[in-house]
Amino acid sequence: MTYQVGTDKFINDLERVAQVRSEISVCLSRIADTIGEAELVGESSSGKLSLERDIEDITIASKNLQKGVFRLLVLGDMKRGKSTFLNALIGENLLPSDVNPCTAVLTILRYGPEKTVTIHFNDGKSPQKLDFQSFKYKYTIDPAEAKKLEQEKKSAFPDVDYAVVEYPLPLLEKGIEIVDSPGLNDTESRNELSLGYVNNCHAILFVMRASQPCTLGERRYLENYIKGRGLSVFFLVNAWDQVRESLIDPDDVEELQASENRLRQVFKANLAEYCSLDGQDIYEERVFELSSIQALRRRLKNPQADLTGTGFPEFMGSLNTFLTRERAIAELRQVRTLARQACKHTQEAIARRLPLLDQDVDELKKRIDSVEPEFNKLTGIGEQFQKEIINTRDSQARKISESFRGYVLNLGNTFETDFLRYQPELNVLDFLSSGKREAFNQALQKAFEQYIADKAAAWTLTAEKDINDAFQVLSRSASQYGASYSQITDQITAKLTGQQVKVNPTSTPEEDQSPGWAKWAMGLLSLSRGNLAGVALAGAGFDWKNILLNYFTVIGIGGILTAVTGIFLGPIGFALLGLGVGFLQADQARKELVKTAKKELVKYLPQIAHEQSQTVYDAVKECFDAYEKEVSQRINDDIASRKSELDNLVKQKETREINREGELHRLKKLQEDVISQIQKIEAAYSSLLAYYS
Repeated sequence: MTYQVGTDKFINDLERVAQVRSEISVCLSRIADTIGEAELVGESSSGKLSLERDIEDITIASKNLQKGVFRLLVLGDMKRGKSTFLNALIGENLLPSDVNPCTAVLTILRYGPEKTVTIHFNDGKSPQKLDFQSFKYKYTIDPAEAKKLEQEKKSAFPDVDYAVVEYPLPLLEKGIEIVDSPGLNDTESRNELSLGYVNNCHAILFVMRASQPCTLGERRYLENYIKGRGLSVFFLVNAWDQVRESLIDPDDVEELQASENRLRQVFKANLAEYCSLDGQDIYEERVFELSSIQALRRRLKNPQADLTGTGFPEFMGSLNTFLTRERAIAELRQVRTLARQACKHTQEAIARRLPLLDQDVDELKKRIDSVEPEFNKLTGIGEQFQKEIINTRDSQARKISESFRGYVLNLGNTFETDFLRYQPELNVLDFLSSGKREAFNQALQKAFEQYIADKAAAWTLTAEKDINDAFQVLSRSASQYGASYSQITDQITAKLTGQQVKVNPTSTPEEDQSPGWAKWAMGLLSLSRGNLAGVALAGAGFDWKNILLNYFTVIGIGGILTAVTGIFLGPIGFALLGLGVGFLQADQARKELVKTAKKELVKYLPQIAHEQSQTVYDAVKECFDAYEKEVSQRINDDIASRKSELDNLVKQKETREINREGELHRLKKLQEDVISQIQKIEAAYSSLLAYYS
């Protein structure tokens, strides 16, 4: 399969997904408009049906489908060929491919009708537009200058937040957005910048290099920031063609094969654990040997060039399958659930309204009064669930903050073993040379930064698991409370109309009779509110992982690092200077360094544990508070809308004679129009499923 064939299929599949997204978006918009118009007319007939929440949710879903993208995050150490890979993907030497780590300009590549670069600043300045040549010139700095900035602990562009590169590329036009991150071998704070985008992208493209297979830094990053987090990662082993070039005899086929096989074994040994899905080995679908420079050279000569042998066709095929068959279907399935829910609510409201049209005002008021106890029960269910969420919040906040406190206090117990892998590469005796002392101090500080950041990341994984488990329990509770809630709303309807509610015994879990608020609380609905690089992608303003991330970034980098690195260097320096000539042996000096570091660390751990455990407590509390606020709001909205629906009818009956036949016709048409749009959504969704089956 040639690259062009693979790319064409990918673009065609993306186009198909985009069309279905657009079709369903239009249908959702029409449903919202249809219900909205009916509510306006209802104000001068039998009253509104109080479907405002459905209109709002459907409108949000429609807008986000229309602008929906597949966001890919490119990660990797510097000098791995990330920019060369992206340029090969684009087919033009567009992005600076020799950017030094100190630039740290996060770049978002998205579709635009013209080639433009916009620099966004973090100091309040207005965004600045640049041409590509100026962008490459301004944001690529000389290595010597970079080294100087690093020594001075300065950023090359401290006022730059990120850059947006717009480009008229078919791949981007069909809904792909690429976030090119700073290098991972830069400072810990910049690692956190990249980490901030990890949870908010559909897939991670982790670029490595064949000539440097699975370095310590790469293994460290994967172990601490990727492992166990349920992320979808594609590993791109770049510069595979250089394996041949590194041989004494590049034409020796057997030697080449042996060398490549050795490399493959190294990569598989290190990456296999990240290539498993539901117990299935998907290594072949996630790890690819690429030659980006060869692909770029061919595409610069001919954009339609055959890229067989560069690894690009295989990678593009796998990425295509993942995005268009897996992620798109999952996204549209949720939207279909939301549409079905809006249709169900509309049908139920109409079913309640029609029998009440024949009742006079006094009889209607009596019936409304008779269901007041049931409405109180609905409020009670909401309050019960609210209490459970708050109790869960308090117990989890205490448990996880105590877990953090214990974790921090125990760091000293394993410090000597743990810190071995982080010790500075510089010889400890360099510290005794005044000329090398500053470099040694910097290396030592970076070692502590890495140690603390990794320890914080390892702990957050356990915290995330605990919180996720707690939300799973709340999800099951939401289902149970929702079932009780629905039974009572059915009783209300039966009392008001004098008719028994028909229950659909064949409904699936996706179509269960749970009210909308319960579906949201169970995680069945996600109203995407994506922004620049995907921060807060999850539902309706609630994304507990991002809430945690914001807090834990402060803990991992701002809080502990400041405390730890600020206390170490002085005492350690005095200890090393005091070793004396008789102890000037590397092993002894290294032991003294670790011993003194541990002594200082243990001295300050209680203070760190006390100060930062409150931050952890607040972070966990915020996660559950955000959830409780949204659930409570949705329950209250549902109860209020049901009462409002009845009040609207009473007011209309008190002020005018309702045209019963006209209302029957209007409401029947509303139901038919909504069902018609739902059928179109079902057809579009089914057609996409059939295409991929």
